[in-house]
Amino acid sequence: MTVSPTQPEVSARDIARIVSDGLGAGLAGAERLSGGTFAVVWRADLEDGRRVVVKVGPPPSARLLRYEKGVLPAEAEYYRLIRAHAPTVPVPDVLAVSAPEGPGFSAPSGGPGAGSGTAEPAWVIASMLPGTPLTEKDSPRAREQLGAALREVHAITGPRFGYTGDRPAAADWPTAFAAMIDDIRADAADWNVPLPPLDGVVARHRNVLAAVDRPALLHFDLWDGNVLAGPDGSLTGLVDGERYLYGDPLLDFVSPALLRRIEDLPDHPFLAGYRPGPFDEPARIRLALYRIHLYAIMIAEGPSRGIPIADGRHDHLTGLLNEELADLS
Repeated sequence: MTVSPTQPEVSARDIARIVSDGLGAGLAGAERLSGGTFAVVWRADLEDGRRVVVKVGPPPSARLLRYEKGVLPAEAEYYRLIRAHAPTVPVPDVLAVSAPEGPGFSAPSGGPGAGSGTAEPAWVIASMLPGTPLTEKDSPRAREQLGAALREVHAITGPRFGYTGDRPAAADWPTAFAAMIDDIRADAADWNVPLPPLDGVVARHRNVLAAVDRPALLHFDLWDGNVLAGPDGSLTGLVDGERYLYGDPLLDFVSPALLRRIEDLPDHPFLAGYRPGPFDEPARIRLALYRIHLYAIMIAEGPSRGIPIADGRHDHLTGLLNEELADLS
């Protein structure tokens, strides 16, 4: 079932060992869940009656984009921040996080690393939230409640702009955002992925970005697969907070309207929940820059996920990115 080179081969036996190490619990049953292409996610039914989610990150041998280093422990930190400062927002409880190093997987195929004692991928065990992703069943109600929830999350202020750890960060938003763009461009160059020229795109709009003077907590990755809704259509969870950072709240307006321009969708339920007010010209410029940022990531990450450049995805995203560049100029 492994699709992406960043997704390790994980068996039910591995899940049993992880829940034993992390929770001291026995495994009654487990099933791999579908979803993204970065990590592997399993539902685990424990012998004590609990149902949890086990997320296993890339193997140490996997090549990652620069900003993806250490993101699985970051996911646990994001949930803890929400629990501490915006407790009404539905996110999982973090139950256990792997140590920096541990024994290697007992690979189901007896492949490389099986029982070798080599470092294993990072993992997180969290409570399993009710509901299904919006990719499976749409819910305008959940989208509106997502907007309201993010307004609460964005009230949380970070210590600096950008990412945690040794990833791009700075005392001001234009510098942090420029470093984020530079890293993506370097990733694309490393993987020989064609990317439209982005020289000067941040510098030309530095003054607009400098209007952002508070590093708000951002999820960044709130596409429909990471938003859960219950049978009644209400919001039941935000998941996959591994890519969180601090910056402009408008950065979180891009993924909820993925591949579209939310400022041109006045009836979008997310906006009804968030209530941002009219988008002035500086806000529209920043939103365009943030779509450029996201499209550049989606283009650059293709080879790391095993997606061939010739599959049509690259050209479609490049077209969208070029449209944003043309409008900005």
